[in-house]
This record gives sequence, C-alpha cells and structure tokens, in this order.
Amino acid sequence: MQMDAVRTALVLLAVVTVARGGSRPCVARSFGHSSVVCVCNSTYCDSPGPLELPSRGRYVSFQSSQAGARLDRKTGEVQKTSKDPVLKLSFNTAKRHQRIKGFGGAMTDAAAINILSLSVSTQDNLLEAYFSEHGIQYTVVRVPMASCDFSTRVYTYADTPGDFELKNFSLAQEDTKMKIPLLLRAQALSPRPLSLFASPWSSPSWMKTNYALIGKGTLRGEPGNEYHKAWARYYIRFLDEYARYNLSFWAVTAENEPSAGMITDYPFQCLGFTPERQRDFIASDLGPALSSSPHRGVQLMILDDQRLLLPRWAHVVLGDPRAARYVHGIAVHWYLDSVVPAELTLGATHSLYPDYFLFASEACTGSFPWEKGVRLGSWDRAERYAHDIIEDLNHFVTGWTDWNLALDLSGGPNWVQNFVDSPVIVEPGKDEFYKQPMFYSLAHFSKFLPEGSQRVGLDPSAESKLETTAFLRPDGEGVVIVLNRGSEALHFAIWDPAVGYIETVCPAHSMETFLWKRK
Repeated sequence: MQMDAVRTALVLLAVVTVARGGSRPCVARSFGHSSVVCVCNSTYCDSPGPLELPSRGRYVSFQSSQAGARLDRKTGEVQKTSKDPVLKLSFNTAKRHQRIKGFGGAMTDAAAINILSLSVSTQDNLLEAYFSEHGIQYTVVRVPMASCDFSTRVYTYADTPGDFELKNFSLAQEDTKMKIPLLLRAQALSPRPLSLFASPWSSPSWMKTNYALIGKGTLRGEPGNEYHKAWARYYIRFLDEYARYNLSFWAVTAENEPSAGMITDYPFQCLGFTPERQRDFIASDLGPALSSSPHRGVQLMILDDQRLLLPRWAHVVLGDPRAARYVHGIAVHWYLDSVVPAELTLGATHSLYPDYFLFASEACTGSFPWEKGVRLGSWDRAERYAHDIIEDLNHFVTGWTDWNLALDLSGGPNWVQNFVDSPVIVEPGKDEFYKQPMFYSLAHFSKFLPEGSQRVGLDPSAESKLETTAFLRPDGEGVVIVLNRGSEALHFAIWDPAVGYIETVCPAHSMETFLWKRK
C-alpha cells in the first residue's frame, strides 16, 4: 500500500510539473557511493523538459550537484550593476573560436543489447532521455563497424578468405536486428539531425599479418596493394548497407586506436597503424575510395586514439598533401588525458593545423584496474567528465562522445570482460534503468550547445578554482557553463556588456549552465 501511494504521488507530481513546462524531478536512489542515481521505468522518467528561455533581462540556469540537484531550473534578473563580486567573468564576444558539432555516445552491440533487454515502454523512456527535446538532446552517435570488445562474439562483415571484391560482405544481426532499429528510433525522436560516425576495430583476419582479429597485427603488405584496397572498400560497403536503411553518416574514423594493434598480445579487436602507415593508407586507398564513392561527403577523421600522440600524428599525416587533402578532422580519446597537458597536445595541434577540426570520440570511466566497472551514483566520475569536456572545449575541440550509451550492472556485456561504467545502467529484472551523475554532466553541454554554437571569450577578473567555458548559440543567446570541484561554494558574477550582470553562487561539488537572451 505504501509503494502504491508513492507511485500515485509521483504521477501527480509529474502532471503538475509537465503543466509548468514539461520538467519532471529525479526519483533518487542511493547505492552507497558519493551521490545518487535517478531511477526510470516504463511509466516515469525525470526530464528537464524542452528548453524555454525567459525574456531579455532575465536568465535561466540548470544546476546539478553532489547534494542531489539534477538539472534543477531557476530563473533570475540580470542586474545593471554589480556589488563588486570577488570574481567577475566577462563574456567577450570579440574572441571567437571553434564551432560545436555535437555531443553523444556510442551504439555498441552491448548498448543495443541492454536497451532492448527492457520493455518497449522503458526503452522509449531511455531513448527519449538521450535524444528528445524533453531529454538531453544528443546529436552524435558513434557506431562500431562490426564487433568490438563490447560485443558478445567476435565477427566482421567479410570473413571469407580472399574475397577482395567483398562479394560476400553482409551486415550482422547485431546491425539489422538491434543497432539499426534503435538508431532509427533515436532519429525519429530527435528534433535535430543526428550525426553518425563509424569506427572499425579490426579488418577480417585474412587481411592481417597475424591472421587474427586480436593481438599485434597490421594489414598485409604495403598501402596500395590488394589488401589495403579491399579494406578501404569495406568502409564503402558498410556505408552502402546502412544507407539501405536510410541511415547516412557524417564521418568515419580511419581506425579505432591504431596504436593498440602495435601491442603484442593485445586482448581484443584491433588493427595496427603507425602514423606513417595511416598516412599512406589514406593517400593511396581510403581517401580515393571515399572520394570516388556515393559517400564522398562523409568526413574522415584521423588518429581516434589518445591525445598524447599529438601533435606528431597530425604532423605525419597532415604534413603530406597526398593524405591531407582527404582528411577533415582529428579524433581523440580521453583515457590518458592527465599524462600530457591539453595545451601541448590539442592546443599545439590546432595552432599547427587550424583548418582541421578536433573531436573527442571516446571516453568512459571505470576502465582502469583501480576503479574497474560500475559505481552507481559516483559524483567524482561526473566531475571528471565535466572537467574533461570543459578542458577540451577550451582547447578547440568541437564535440565530445561518450562510450556505451547503456551497460548492465556488471559494466557489460563485454566478451573479454573489459567492464566499464556508463551514464545509463540497466536492470532488466526490475525493468528499470539508472541515470548516473555522468548523464547529467553530459547534459550540461549536450542540451544547451546545439550544432553551430561558437566558443567565445570568458575573461576572469582573478584566479579561481571555478572551471568555465562560454558560447554564443546560433540564435544569438549567451551560454556559460561552470564547474566547482571544490568543497566550498564560490561566489561570482557573469558580466555581459550587452545585458548586464548575473550574480550567483556555485555550490560545492556542482555544475551549472546559464543561458540568457542578448537581444
């Protein structure tokens, strides 16, 4: 009886909050970590609702915190004068930088399996939470080309030895029965076009020097030969087959973590490239194949590996005009970001090659041995996400892609038990899913920075522990995102000369997105 009363209260609360603009509060649950998850099921899921901006002279903000706030909305007056705050952040539109492509996650086999393990109604709530205007409005989805470690089996699309023309190429049931239907549902929910990008983990084993999908191995022979031509053709066939389902791709990467395939006994699917081999493969095979195909508009990203490999990797590939003419961007992973400062990698690369965009293509927590797997309610992991996104954006990165869209309680499935964490964790036995603090961390960017938003200056009046970034949206509205990883609240003011001051306090261990109309 008590549980029925709780459910009734939640339904009534949902009706009231929808009437106030569509937002629905988090149903919090603690699992003993530093914060809480928000529980969703077939009939209820919290939601920030569609974005509604107040009239000029007012601002709106959305706050999430270790204390339990989850995109909590508040509005206030923009002041004409300030009480001389300790910290003033000056919104400086004279400084213009990169434009945003988007934010999102990966539709791996594991993610699809987990989403489909729920009832249809709960699946709908999960997809709406990610892609609809009531949710956090992801616009980027990474799609592995065939299997990766987050698969339940090892496969490629062309396992017939010697099939250089790929006459026996075919998508797997993981594509046709799981990933493609979910991608189509996501696209139908999204008010913005989805930008899909594809990444391969390994070529078929018969194309490789070690005749295996795992372990140290490269394509046989040298770029320009029949093996490299066949591998380039594999990309085209993948794009062809997805196009049959009305799914087109914004981009492909030249290889997922090409350095992994140069490591002896690497435990899951990989294909090795040095920067020199990737350069020559693009110049001789992949670039010409894409440019002469019906998919010539698909963008090509190099690296797709740890940013500490920059700027050398970019110098080798982009320093050769034979390869550079086919390349559009540089994709980076986050796993070793703390090893080398962003300015020495991302900043240096942008300075050398400003015409090629930088894009963050993979991130997850729980991947290292000392922090393995899922931690339900971890606020530290949310802060690590927000810190990395802000750092990337402030160093010319145009978008940020999480890894698996959904995992189970073990952090899988994963055929080599390489379990990690995810912003959404499913529990099929209860027909529930849990939105982790990381989900809301991503939301502070994905929902409020649509494609085309441009980073502008945000000049602090003094040094501070507050981490910040600022943007102009395509509609001309201002956006400032702040992160406080400290244990004390921080007082500050945002000053936009066009409208005035927003005076506020950022609580300990919180993040907040501010938006206001400038005209």
